[in-house]
Amino acid sequence: MMRRLRFNGTGSGGGGCPGVHEDLDSGEVIVHGPPLTASEDLAQLQRLDEGEVAVVVPRNTLVDFGPRDDTPRLINAEDEFRRLFETFEHTAWRLETRRRYASDETGDDWAQFVAGETVVWDYGDSWCLNVRSQTTEGKRFERVRLIDSPATTGQLFLQANAARNCAVGEDIRNLPRAEANRLHLPDEDFWLFDSRLVARLNFDDVDNLVDIELITEPAVVNRYCQVRDAAWHYAVRYDEFKVT
Repeated sequence: MMRRLRFNGTGSGGGGCPGVHEDLDSGEVIVHGPPLTASEDLAQLQRLDEGEVAVVVPRNTLVDFGPRDDTPRLINAEDEFRRLFETFEHTAWRLETRRRYASDETGDDWAQFVAGETVVWDYGDSWCLNVRSQTTEGKRFERVRLIDSPATTGQLFLQANAARNCAVGEDIRNLPRAEANRLHLPDEDFWLFDSRLVARLNFDDVDNLVDIELITEPAVVNRYCQVRDAAWHYAVRYDEFKVT
């Protein structure tokens, strides 16, 4: 029976060798790469039977693309999740897909916004201070927000709030939901850190954050990277986006 193989990745840049594949049915791993041929090297290998071939694979290829448990691990929002925004190395990227976030509606800024008053944004809270600190080191905070037509009150609030977030160092862009549907983007919220791990945010029916799943399985993370690339390509800067 023919195997069902999934390509997990390669550490060779634009080439295809060495690479790692995984058998979707058995879980077995297939590695290909340049053969080890020097007789003095082969003599050091233990239990290399007749017909077997030794290949050379960089350590980082196995670390990055070797199979892991693909069961998401729940993390603590107040501790582990918060630390991800302090310890990432290059990029923290967010896709926001919901029409409302209950947590937005608990502060004075929300009350001022829905009352039609001038909102007094807090530029000195812990989020803004951390964004300033991380972006000063050259790191990037980026978001794509899906916007309905017409936009919901929650989306209008975030559109107004984007000016504050971008002032402290974020890059926020908007994408019409219709366009997201055309691109077959997933209807889920997540943060992608350094293109290596995903924090998926799960909400209940009344828009409260329920839990956060940490995903590190390379093949799954790669799919989220593809979502990011598509969304970022078509999204428009928040201050150039026309909200209905």
